[in-house]
Amino acid sequence: MAKIALSNGAYQARSVIASAQRCINLYLEANPQTSVFPFTHYPTPGLTLMGSVAPTSWRGLYFATNGQLYGVCGNKVYTISSSWAFTVIGTITSISGPVSMVDNTNDIILVDGIYGNGWQINLATNTFSQISQPGFYGGNQVNYVDGYFVLNRIGTRQWYISLPNSTTFDPIDYASTTGFSDSLIGIGITRRYVYLFGKITTEVWFNQGNTTFPFGRLPGSFMQYGCAATNSIAQMDGELYWVAQSPQGQAFICKTANFAANIISTFAINNELQGYPTLADAIGYTYELNGHFFYVVTFPTANKTWVYDLSNQQWNEWNYIDNEGGFNRHRSNCFAFAYGKLIVGDWETGNLYAIDQDNYTDNGQVITRVRTFYHMEDDSSNRVRYRSLILEMESGNGFNNEEINVGLRWSNDRGKTYGNPVFQSLGMEGEYITVMQWNRLGMARDRVFEVSWSPPVRTALNGVFIDASSNNQ
Repeated sequence: MAKIALSNGAYQARSVIASAQRCINLYLEANPQTSVFPFTHYPTPGLTLMGSVAPTSWRGLYFATNGQLYGVCGNKVYTISSSWAFTVIGTITSISGPVSMVDNTNDIILVDGIYGNGWQINLATNTFSQISQPGFYGGNQVNYVDGYFVLNRIGTRQWYISLPNSTTFDPIDYASTTGFSDSLIGIGITRRYVYLFGKITTEVWFNQGNTTFPFGRLPGSFMQYGCAATNSIAQMDGELYWVAQSPQGQAFICKTANFAANIISTFAINNELQGYPTLADAIGYTYELNGHFFYVVTFPTANKTWVYDLSNQQWNEWNYIDNEGGFNRHRSNCFAFAYGKLIVGDWETGNLYAIDQDNYTDNGQVITRVRTFYHMEDDSSNRVRYRSLILEMESGNGFNNEEINVGLRWSNDRGKTYGNPVFQSLGMEGEYITVMQWNRLGMARDRVFEVSWSPPVRTALNGVFIDASSNNQ
């Protein structure tokens, strides 16, 4: 009986005859070399409701240095306590679209991507006020480094800074990118370096301690990759991640490495992105769970969410299942690590959730998990007879003495179409040695198997054992 291991994540190629692998609501974790299977697929975490406000979109969350969580939902700015009480402290003029916040230990600056718009929050009193200064122009994002607030001047090549340790802006404290003529899309900061993202190029600056303007270009650090979506820029493990484009085209995802850009999206992901109506609305954030560092990027118009796992450089789909069983973008629209929890805001309802690995539903909604296997062909392209398939999966974690079922379906036309799933029991509670086996599975020249399940119980998938042989034998 052959062991079929799965060592990569989602990879549905441009042509499914090359690869039809989907990995939905599962992520991979490498096992020790002594394990039978090299990787185990674990369920992505569910969502536990922490609180809710008016039914509109969460646009931004920020855990400030004073130990207080702040959020923007609709046009309202809230403080959110550790007991999940919401207090309105101000109102901004826009009602939709991501916002950006950062503080300097004294004040938060908040921007919404509209030219000239900006607000500040005093961390000691939570006093909220609009910024109105000759040297302040708003920005797509606001960042902080070495005592300075850092913003781009929307629609230009200019970026500007505050006075040190202050929310005051001097009109002469600005600089312009010089490497190319494209306007700035956004700014990312990591390891105290300032990455200035244009549409098709990126420059890196650092604090030189100059008297007129403290920052200068880092020699030899010019990148021929720009940014296709301002709000996709996120920092993780000392590097920046973003949806990128270049003079040669777009629809790929990059991370920084040694002041250069490395493409981390696969050909399959690139092909997927190429078909989206727009990339400009992409939203990215990062979080850590059990030693896995994840970059989450959502494409609202395309209704898709993808996740990159730094620990194994693999991708998976993170989907929300609607009442009709359809796959949709994940509910999260923004993120903050606050009060020891991974907190996200809903893109539609005003709900605030904790990302919870012990919750196997999305706030009560079932989560369907899907893993498609790779093509199974005989070396001589003979028809293969499949006598049985055994699924290697954690079992016995049911509840209420109800059957917990896993579905197996397959495609005999190289991943183009699939039959109806055939179900086997994952076992009642305590039945930890339950074997899920399907017999007499017929013949095919090129078969693709797929397993799926939805019950809200603890599970894990290693792979399968298959008893199969060439029909010519």
